[in-house]
Amino acid sequence: MIFNVDIFMEKNITAADLLSLGYTEGKALGLALQATKTSAGITLDVLTDLLAQPGQFLGHEYLSAVANQLMNDQVPDETISLREAGDGYAIFGEDNIEAGARSQMDIAMRLPVTAGGALMPDAHQGYGLPIGGVLATRNAVIPYGVGVDIGCRMALSIFDIPEAFFTENRARFQRELIAQTSFGAGAGFQGRFKADHAVLERPEFRQTALLKQLQDRAHAQLGSSGGGNHFVEWGIIGFAEDDPALGVVKGRYVALLSHSGSRGLGATIAGHYTRLAKDLCKLPQEAANLAYLGLESEAGQEYWMAMNLAGDYASACHEVIHSKMTVAMGGQLLAKIENHHNFAWKETWNGENVIVHRKGATPAAKGILGIIPGSMTAPGFLVRGKGDVQSIQSASHGAGRQMSRTKAIASISKQDMRALLKANDVTLIGAGLDEAPMAYKNIHQVMAAQTDLVDVVAMFEPKIVRMADDGSKED
Repeated sequence: MIFNVDIFMEKNITAADLLSLGYTEGKALGLALQATKTSAGITLDVLTDLLAQPGQFLGHEYLSAVANQLMNDQVPDETISLREAGDGYAIFGEDNIEAGARSQMDIAMRLPVTAGGALMPDAHQGYGLPIGGVLATRNAVIPYGVGVDIGCRMALSIFDIPEAFFTENRARFQRELIAQTSFGAGAGFQGRFKADHAVLERPEFRQTALLKQLQDRAHAQLGSSGGGNHFVEWGIIGFAEDDPALGVVKGRYVALLSHSGSRGLGATIAGHYTRLAKDLCKLPQEAANLAYLGLESEAGQEYWMAMNLAGDYASACHEVIHSKMTVAMGGQLLAKIENHHNFAWKETWNGENVIVHRKGATPAAKGILGIIPGSMTAPGFLVRGKGDVQSIQSASHGAGRQMSRTKAIASISKQDMRALLKANDVTLIGAGLDEAPMAYKNIHQVMAAQTDLVDVVAMFEPKIVRMADDGSKED
């Protein structure tokens, strides 16, 4: 929503004025009074609109705190009912999927807008839709079905650099990896170190008040990576046979692999529209995080525009990273592959036009290339999709966690982690115990559970891995 507030100041708005509008005694009233003293544009008409639709003011410069409080104070007066029983859905690698993920998927299948679903073999519990969950809906998009890190993706650059050159110059590869990347929640670049990209000039940044406010932050964070499981790593990729479609012949090559998303831009968009969806789409408590926006609505159209902008911005971040590393290390680029997850697509499935949410799932339409990483000591896989209908043309987006961050920190020692890194000849820069390889499922078991979904094209072996050095979570 674009705010067109009255430019004339309305003097001396009092508590009595707000009570007459329908405000009640409490924190929201106090915050609203404080806001009227901050901005001349806050009139009684604006405050009336705010009370009626607080979700529309979550991106407002002065009234967002009031809007948040009003939404917290609201008691839903109308709840959208779930279907008594959802349709069945395909589960891949069922034996290694926790009950919490199953339960979340069961609830998602009961939404009145759901057309179909599937669970990937790396699935685990998340917020709303489980990570590794795929959900097709009819004319509706679920912000938490997309996820907080909108457009999070993988990017792989394959160079004509032989493995022997990497071995002889490993220190240089490590030095440049540190010099050319920035990691962690809030991380970015300043001054002459900031990158430029055409995505920053996109007209969408001028379409809503929220996106206008985020443009400068997006510029500062362009080409940086978040915390949590985000990484940039050098490794060796091996092709057991020629791949004419990709243009790479049998052999082993130096490759750069990165995993990160849309940074603060995507996180803020996700938070804003999730709160708005919860305000407009009141679901039972167990399904509250699956609140959806109709694509025909103003809010749904705004989110769809912002989501696609965030996805393109995430791609631009990878482009900047790979470009900088290519300049630093040289070599001819043989191929570049990229795919994203944490996104929603308009697709045709089972003869029906649907919105496919892949929250931590890789697109795997027939012939489409994708990258499925393991962990910092386990291989990743370059794959080609088979277009399986049951999986809604999807595959896993990684190995998937087998223990929570808290449990990993409590149960894994630094000594054990160092020993595993050494045994696999991996140099680690940054990362906490919450990202230790032992916290993840066995990638080979995950891949074995999805042979109907993808064909393996090549295997990537991590050698120098950089992650956030503070163990910070994803933006």
